[in-house]
Amino acid sequence: MVEGSMTQGAGQEPVVRTATLRDFRVPPYAQTPVPPQAQAAPPSPVPPRAPASPRAPHPGNAVVGDEQPEGYTPTERDLPVIRRGDTVQVQTVPEPRPVAEGSRGPLFVVGDVHGYLDELIAALGEQGLIDADGNWAAGNARLWFLGDFTDRGPDGIGVIDLVMRLSAEAAAAGGYCKALMGNHELLLIGAKRFADTPVNSGAGTATFQAAWLLNGGQKTDMERLQDVHLQWMSRLDAVVEEDGHLLMHSDTTAYLDYGSTIEDVNDTITAILTRNDADECWDLFRKLTKRFAFRDEGGAQAVRELLTTYGGQRVVHGHSPIPYLLGEVGTEEGEDSAGPVINGPHVYADDLAIAMDGGVTMAGKLLVVQLPLHD
Repeated sequence: MVEGSMTQGAGQEPVVRTATLRDFRVPPYAQTPVPPQAQAAPPSPVPPRAPASPRAPHPGNAVVGDEQPEGYTPTERDLPVIRRGDTVQVQTVPEPRPVAEGSRGPLFVVGDVHGYLDELIAALGEQGLIDADGNWAAGNARLWFLGDFTDRGPDGIGVIDLVMRLSAEAAAAGGYCKALMGNHELLLIGAKRFADTPVNSGAGTATFQAAWLLNGGQKTDMERLQDVHLQWMSRLDAVVEEDGHLLMHSDTTAYLDYGSTIEDVNDTITAILTRNDADECWDLFRKLTKRFAFRDEGGAQAVRELLTTYGGQRVVHGHSPIPYLLGEVGTEEGEDSAGPVINGPHVYADDLAIAMDGGVTMAGKLLVVQLPLHD
């Protein structure tokens, strides 16, 4: 367990893959028009792993029972199956540029982790951000996680513990390691706080507990979840701007509902979580679960609206896996199965948006990338 202040950045105290679903159906609240073609060593430095619970199929954001209330996005039952040999073409990211001595450290971002602690440690190590013992090794580098630390994978709490510890170590070294609020953080907070309390989903009765389980909630994570984890998650920002990059978790314009400045958005969302009203928290979760706002016709304009409002030259987000943004559905042929070939982030929407969810939950890749991307 990590003790001390949960404030991010400088001053923080130490603190079987699953098959994916078919027919990626998006509920009414999240729908955007899709053109026909788009449809086609010593263990102590690293937090201990929890025993993996049986893997459920890879869910998107699931519904209870056979109904599909407005407040949910698809379950793994509804997502396409991606098998070995399927190839997803994405832009390759060149080697990072060296940073001049004495300047601010390089900026890195991490896509959705979803409990894949081993994959995260490997990806951070490949970028030189941690050493062989899992300790911060990047000096004054700046590292942002884009949210979704838990659910689907085997060790979400281990991921949170690692991020919290690296935040303290990075601050001590003159850099920082920070994190954004993802929809799965909201889901886990809601499941812990409200459990089976009915909420108004807009299409009947729902509960955070049911939604969490259907969206890959791991019972071992809930058993290990402590107040320090809840406090840390509930204080995460939702939107930040770094070096001309507008960082957020979800590819949606719903952030505009919460304020006209970055500070307003973050303050409003923190206030909602502080008020602890189940219906209000559910509405926040529902809105930040929306996706695909930048993908199709009008997508570039949606990105420009966010950039005009909050600043920056590019939006960098997680949430929607790159294979789905590209309209790749995979096949069910062949006995050997693996994920799509992900070489790096997906740049789209007139080069104004960068998608960082490499689909680790569908045997893709957990992306850790230095910004800016160099052509």
